[in-house]
Order: sequence, then structure tokens, then C-alpha cells
Amino acid sequence: MVWLGDHGDQRAFADVGGHGDLADVAARWRGSRVVVLGDSFVDEWWYGEPERLSREAPVPVVALDRVQRAPGGAANTAVNLAALGARPVLVTPISDDPDGAWLRRCLTDAGVAVRGVPLQADGTPVKRRMVADGQIVLRVDSRSGDLTPDAADLVAATETALRGDPVAVVACDYGLGALDDTFLTWLRQRRASLPVLAVDAHHLQRWRDLRPTLVKPNFAEMAELLAPDHRIPDGPVRVSTVESQAKLILDRTGAHIAAVTLDIDGALVLDGQTSAVRTATVGAPASHAVGAGDAYLAALTLAVANGASLRDAATLAQRAATASIQGPRTCVTRLEDIVADRTADLAPSSADHDVASVLARVRAARARGARLVFTNGCFDVLHHGHVGFLRQARALGDLLVVGLNSDASVARLKGPDRPVNSVEDRLAVLSALSCVDYVIVFEENSPEWLIKELRPDIYVKGGDYHDDLLPEADLVRRLGGEVRILDYLPDRSTSSIIERIRSRAMPTVPES
Repeated sequence: MVWLGDHGDQRAFADVGGHGDLADVAARWRGSRVVVLGDSFVDEWWYGEPERLSREAPVPVVALDRVQRAPGGAANTAVNLAALGARPVLVTPISDDPDGAWLRRCLTDAGVAVRGVPLQADGTPVKRRMVADGQIVLRVDSRSGDLTPDAADLVAATETALRGDPVAVVACDYGLGALDDTFLTWLRQRRASLPVLAVDAHHLQRWRDLRPTLVKPNFAEMAELLAPDHRIPDGPVRVSTVESQAKLILDRTGAHIAAVTLDIDGALVLDGQTSAVRTATVGAPASHAVGAGDAYLAALTLAVANGASLRDAATLAQRAATASIQGPRTCVTRLEDIVADRTADLAPSSADHDVASVLARVRAARARGARLVFTNGCFDVLHHGHVGFLRQARALGDLLVVGLNSDASVARLKGPDRPVNSVEDRLAVLSALSCVDYVIVFEENSPEWLIKELRPDIYVKGGDYHDDLLPEADLVRRLGGEVRILDYLPDRSTSSIIERIRSRAMPTVPES
């Protein structure tokens, strides 16, 4: 797995394409024609301040301040493509009602060419959100019925849109009916003549036979895709669990590339050929993240369609999503928001943790006579005992390198309810300690490969270990190193801290 940011991982030296000039990558897609197909709706935001609780029900009384609207669904993907410098053509059912007329005007103003397929009934879908003091307190979806248009009208509109030699076709299938089975049958017959096909669908297996170039499932869609054969637990271990199922994910979607978006955990981009590309993001309130996946999909599609490496495509897509969540309303990102270097926004630590970089720096330091100390562990819920141990370790030499167990290896060693903190959080906290020079994440249960690469002068572990119980001890000595067991602080352990937290969180049961 290659981490963008970069704080490297295990033995991931696979060639997924190095970072080129991302501005050049983005410049290549300027003016690219992209056809967008699918369900469109209106996102509406009602903003106000909560004044008091209502006497009629336990709900806040909100004084309405303003109302804002934005294109949603396939329409938002098209708007993001236009904002990124492309020339999108949107084929979508739009009702001849006031909401539909507003949506058409908004799309045209944004630079989207609209090939609207008429609908006679039900009206344009509207998703209304009440936001009080920055928090979504209510969402009301209009009771629109089936939005399936006349199949002949949709096919004709799509045929017209495809005549302009687009570099990509993006299908946004949110289950509202625009892309029904009849249309998918026709599209399947045309697949061989289509360019890059990107699919964002609630139910991706409907699209498997079309062999999409790329798909963009979120965590819930991925969990549904793999069920019932595989359960993907939520929490820190879901990243490694998704990565372990890469081949199955690609098989069940029929895709060449799968970009799995994991909200606060960023995204994992899989192609089955190279190491997975992992990107990270910054946190944002849920009210700021509506449509962030559309921004991600727009940038990823443009990058892939214009020949970017998987790494560059993943980086630009993540930047688009990250830039789009800086404020409320449906997310839209602009080209200038993503071409500047935002490495610090994409990962919790610096590039100084990349494996190849650490090895090169350590070797250079040792050539100058530096003494290397190495230790490893889970370091979940960092406490006083950890800090004291690491300070003692650093005092033994000139450089301290820490091998950090990945989330998956912690779960194997400690049980399915661990780690408490994700590898990103554990990495960031360890890196902030002045006594730690470098941190390298490893996937295996034992850091043997890392010891072979680093050849430490001193290998240290805490006092709850014994020399004869350390499987790495013989290896260190064979490589010419020394094994040291440092003092252990009693009553300082992650397990005891977790137990104390759990005991205090347990409700008090009154005596009968």
C-alpha cells in the first residue's frame, strides 16, 4: 500500500507512477468533453438559528434566515466537471415544473450543456435540509415517484451527446429510475464504442456486465457489495479489510479501477495490478460533505481519461473532495483549488516517514557514525509508560526508528476490538514526540523484514518482555546488533486504560 502524503507502508515499492506536475495533469483535461448520465435533483438548504424548544413537541423552533439551492446527483457531478475546466454534457430526466426550470438555468449558467429528457409526472426531486446552528436537524425529500423517462427519448438524447467524441462517460445511478434496465441493455450493446466509463451507483452489481473503467463506491455501498460473504467492520480496521478484498471488489463490480471512499478515512484506490493507493483527508461536519463524492468522481474521471498515473489521479481526486468540504451546501470544487500543493491537508504527517526515504537517511547517518536504535509496537492509546520507554530508547543512540503495527496486524495480535485509534492517529502522535526520529508502518505481525533493512545497533523492548521470548532477538544478534530490555513502568498499560474507561462508562444499576 502506498500512502500519499507520504508516511510509507510496509514493503510497498510497487510502481504506481510517481507524482508528476499535477498542474500539468489538470491542464491536459481542460476542455475535455464528458457525457454525464443519470438521476438529477435539487439540493435545498434552509438555514436558521434555534430560538427555543417548541411547546408542541420536543423540537427546536428555528427562525429561518435564508434558503440556498444547488444542483444535486448527476447534475452536481456535471457542475464539478465544468468547474474543473471540462465541457460536460448532461443527459438526465427533468420535469417541466418550476424546480426543473430552475435546475436547467443553474446548469446552463455553470457551463453544462443539458440534454434534458422530459418527464410529465411527479416533478423534479428536491432534498430539503434544515440547518440550525450549523447542524442538520431535519431532511425532507419531495415525494417524487418513478423518474424513468421514455426509453426511446433517453437513448436518442444519449446518442446525440456521444457524437461529440467525449473522453469519458460518467453514469450516476442513485436508484431514482433514470438509468433503468432497458437503458442498461442498450448501453451494454454500445459498450465497445464507449470511451472511459465511470460509474457511481448505489447498487454496483447492476453495472458489472458493462465492465466499467472505474467505479466509486462509498463504505456502505462497498459493504453491500461484499455481503453476505464478507463483513467489513467499521472503524480503524476497515481500510485494511477493504484492501484485503481488492480482487473480490474488482470482480463483483467488473471494474478495472475501484476508488473506495471512506469519509474521514479518505479513500483507497485499487486496480488489482499495483499496490493500493491510499489517500487521507481532513474531517468535516456532515453538513459540509454532501456531494463530496461527486467532486471526487469528477476529478478522478478526468485524470484517468487523460492518462494520469493511478497515484496522480488518486491525489487530484482526493484534493477535489477535500477542497469541496470547506463550507456547507452541496460540494463543488474548482480547478485552482486542487492544483496547488496541499500535501499537508492529505495526510497526518510528513513525507519523512516514507520507507525508502527513511532507509536512505538512516544509511547516510550511519555512514557518518550515528548509532541506530529500533523498537516496534502497536502504541495504541499512547500513555506515560510509552513515552518514558521511548525516551529511554532514544537516549541509547543517535537515531530512534519506531516500527508501528498497521490496524490489521493490531487486530490480529490484540483482538477484533483493537486498535482503539487508527494507524493515522497513532502515527501522528508518535511523530510528534521529540524523542522519535522516524516511524514506519508495517503490515506483518513481526517486523523482521524491517530489522533486516535497518540493521539496528540496538533493538529495544519494554520490561514486560524477556530476551528468550523475543523471536527477533536472534535475528538482531546475527546482524551484529544488541538487544536491550528497558525498565517497565508498573500499572501503565493500554489494556488497563481501556478497562478503566469501560468501567466508568458502565451505567450504575440501582439496587432493587
